[in-house]
Amino acid sequence: MSTQVQTDVLKVLEDRRSVKQYQAGHKMPKADLEQLLTSTSQAPSAWNLQHWKLLVIDDPAQKEKLLPIAYGQKQIIESSVVIAVLGDLEANKNAELVFGPAVEAGFMPKEVKDNLIAQINGAYQYPQVARDQALTNASLAAMQLMVAAKAMGYDTCPMGGYDAAKFVEAFNVPARYVPVMLISVGLAATPARPSGRLTLDQITVSNTF
Repeated sequence: MSTQVQTDVLKVLEDRRSVKQYQAGHKMPKADLEQLLTSTSQAPSAWNLQHWKLLVIDDPAQKEKLLPIAYGQKQIIESSVVIAVLGDLEANKNAELVFGPAVEAGFMPKEVKDNLIAQINGAYQYPQVARDQALTNASLAAMQLMVAAKAMGYDTCPMGGYDAAKFVEAFNVPARYVPVMLISVGLAATPARPSGRLTLDQITVSNTF
């Protein structure tokens, strides 16, 4: 990695902050939205199962429907788009889609694929494993989305303050998916305020407690 690329990436990470005031009425170009979603889809995931579904909410009427579910947080309607990140409780069903093409292309022996799928399905017999994997891996996609948005000149705000049960009902979310968070994306109307961070000594432990 070149020094310039490293500097740029670290600058994006440093500058990304939660923005709650957006330039209302801005419509994100389709090409930008597609790039944002493509970059999000490249997030890492366990077994490469890609345990997420992204519900893109940019229709004003749908945003108005979401507003009370998100307790009236105005970034819902002022941002260009709200993306609901959902975790896939049945991501094991993606295994054939993920590994099948690798076998066909000669990158993976069929026996390896079969063993992997058996291992995955064995783990997914336990609902807690499925839920943990859905939440963990969808959160990786959510963070990737926010970093990609910042790199593209947009700002974001991850939102956990909403009624998940009402969201599922209002937006017809299938039982396969669990809401993880909402993320508003748009052009900042005012800069985000600085936020304090704990020191490295406060957040890290070397080798063992």
